[in-house]
Amino acid sequence: MHRVHARRAGRAKVATAFVSAPEPRTIGVVERGQQLTTGAFLFSGLLVEGRNYSIWDIAEKHPKVADEVHGCGWLDDLAALGDEKARNCAQTWVFEWIDRYGNGSHAGWTPGVTGRRLIRWINHGMFLLRGQDRSTAYYFHQSLARQTLFLSRRWPITAPGLRRFEALAGIIYAGLSLKDMAHHVPTAVTALEQDCETQIDQSGAIATRNPQELLEILSLLNWTVKSLADAGHATPPALESAIKRIVPTLRALRHADGGLARFHGGGRGLDGRLDAALAASGVKDMPGTVTHMGFARLVAGRSTLIVDAAAPPTGHHSADAHASTLGLELTSGRRPIIVNCGSGARFGEDWRRASRATPSHSTMMIEGVSSSHLARTKRIIGGPDLLTEVPTRVQCNMTATSTGRALELSQNGYQPSHGLTHARILLLSIDGRTLEGEDLLTTLTPDDETICDQALAIAGIPYVIRFHLHPDVAASLAADAKSVVLTLKSGEVWLFQHDSAANLSLTASVYLQNGQLKPIAAQQVVLSGRAMAYATRVRWSLAKSHDTPTAVRDLAQADPTDTID
Repeated sequence: MHRVHARRAGRAKVATAFVSAPEPRTIGVVERGQQLTTGAFLFSGLLVEGRNYSIWDIAEKHPKVADEVHGCGWLDDLAALGDEKARNCAQTWVFEWIDRYGNGSHAGWTPGVTGRRLIRWINHGMFLLRGQDRSTAYYFHQSLARQTLFLSRRWPITAPGLRRFEALAGIIYAGLSLKDMAHHVPTAVTALEQDCETQIDQSGAIATRNPQELLEILSLLNWTVKSLADAGHATPPALESAIKRIVPTLRALRHADGGLARFHGGGRGLDGRLDAALAASGVKDMPGTVTHMGFARLVAGRSTLIVDAAAPPTGHHSADAHASTLGLELTSGRRPIIVNCGSGARFGEDWRRASRATPSHSTMMIEGVSSSHLARTKRIIGGPDLLTEVPTRVQCNMTATSTGRALELSQNGYQPSHGLTHARILLLSIDGRTLEGEDLLTTLTPDDETICDQALAIAGIPYVIRFHLHPDVAASLAADAKSVVLTLKSGEVWLFQHDSAANLSLTASVYLQNGQLKPIAAQQVVLSGRAMAYATRVRWSLAKSHDTPTAVRDLAQADPTDTID
């Protein structure tokens, strides 16, 4: 039915023009713009090179990246570059889209993608129309009006979530920016208010628990509020309230380097995007509770620790969720140290599935078993794997000690299968120079002991504690093979040690990041052993070396394309 309504909209006799010159509100990357102008097309791990290629040839030959291409996020990168060559590429591809797909008979017509495309086209309208004649401008504005008409008819069919936020924001943005389109705005504003009340809970969380998705929603709400204000409309109370709830949550998910925690399919975000959205919101509220959207955060000195302290989503909200319960990430200043592998969705189904399992996260696990299980939905052929059998009890308490602040966490994901509960204590020192950890597998009830006895009967229960390292961290085993030396690009040196209750090794890992052609090689520190009793305890610590100064002049630059997610 999307196709039917797209064809109707594509033939509609509508014409419009900009009410006033729109201002760009989205951020791009100059280096990505340069790649596009030289014929290097990189989308979701797919690289196609060819100066004579059209960007729409890529979309048609590679359906897995079609939505990304049709969403026109690449316009941000070309506009960021801003030279004549970039403008020529942008104009050629946009007007080619209108020729190929503007009648609604082909790809690119779904509400979420259309909303995303409308916002980009309007944002960069002056960039796209520079040097064009009146008939070409009419052609462009007519396509904008037809896409707005399509959205006004099809947004109710879109499932609640990010895609519907994109569709509604696109209608509002277009209705306020284009002449004779304002009558679409009231209905869309009312619907957006309802979604803000039902899809963003009182703590500022969304059901998917994806930090980057929450950032996208905040950006859309910011743009919508700004557009309404510029048009002389009052800010709808539900939108204002949603923004006030979201901002403290995103601040709680922000690492010291300005990036987001990478959990449940989300990336760290484009450099500066999070800070820009927080600033645009005008909300100064800081995080105030122990957890936000199920994540706990400790900050001290230059260090930030973020832990997944809740059960993962279930049902259709878990299509991109990970079995990451009690997984942690640690950042020192501008340099991530301990990370999760990230989302492998952009590198094929095998990487997608592997990245969602517990071994891809920095936490303790029983070897060969994830804390939550993946099961393919039976209702949709080829549908996503959903999380099932997730932990039913996840606890998190924050306490203050004389030496710092501690998180006391536990989850029972292994209780049904092995009778064991995983408990984790994390203590970050006052100066942020030391993180002390304790991981415990233990039974809690006589029934747990019965289940555990059966699991122990063979040869004990193998366990693994993983600490995935960022690719920029240089790691090496110390001479005694009982500790690991970690050197950051900033010059900081950290030492990982443990109590010898487990075996220490340094093995290969990967860092999965959108915007890269393939997974990036990395390393991981691994503590492994076998549980032979009802309680198994492993203590470890990560501390800056004594000769590492408290303040580091960190001038080393990263490749700008390394921060794209």
